[in-house]
Amino acid sequence: MDPTHTHDESARPPGAPVRAGIPEHGRIPKYYAVKAQVAVLLDELGEGGLLPTERELAVRFEVSRETVRQALRELLLEGRLRRMGRGTVVAGPKLEQPLSLASYTEGVRRQGRRPGRSLIGLDRLACPAALAPDLGVAPGDPVWHLERVLLADDERVGLESTYVAVERAPGLDAEFEPDSSFYAYLRERLGIGFGDADERLETVLATPREALLIGTPPALPMLLIHRVSRDTEGRPLERVRSLYRGDRFSFTTHLRGTEG
Repeated sequence: MDPTHTHDESARPPGAPVRAGIPEHGRIPKYYAVKAQVAVLLDELGEGGLLPTERELAVRFEVSRETVRQALRELLLEGRLRRMGRGTVVAGPKLEQPLSLASYTEGVRRQGRRPGRSLIGLDRLACPAALAPDLGVAPGDPVWHLERVLLADDERVGLESTYVAVERAPGLDAEFEPDSSFYAYLRERLGIGFGDADERLETVLATPREALLIGTPPALPMLLIHRVSRDTEGRPLERVRSLYRGDRFSFTTHLRGTEG
């Protein structure tokens, strides 16, 4: 069958639209048909399974290697595949991170994964004017900047940049373990509870520096969360910029209906 003229929906993921990926005229690009066939193969191989080479896939599906390459690029960007050494293997399910005041550590542990963080730097600096209102301090007051790579089972999956006033956490440089939860430190060591936060979620591409730290290609889409948090008394507490790999993360939230 010509892969550009197919209505076969057998490879459609559960919950996907009935005509997922198929234009109304019924013709789809060859690479997309190959992508659907490879997706079926991924289910057969299972997590960690080694994918056949581009040459082998091209022979199997009777298409060019460039067509196969384009299909694999999309599957890599979607997080269905990942590179390992010189080969390509089937990736596991994405990490689901709740959009809530729960910490990254708590979210990853709930999925049976081992959270971790690798310290890039903890610096004390004069607060820039643009940052001061978010932290409830005056421009020039001392603030901490904590930057860490996020890990899940030792895999680099994100980058976190946190600003907090020195007056709120004066002993951060001496008391805090960089690979542990910052929220747990504030709660258990300093008695500071989180009250509420404002968040903004967007899709971005990593800068060359960020891509190098996370270990991803610069073209890989990232999920970026900006958060400004306040304590239980409504006082400004922190500003966080969290960058997550788009191929390894999805975000969830629970919505409740309202009357009217």
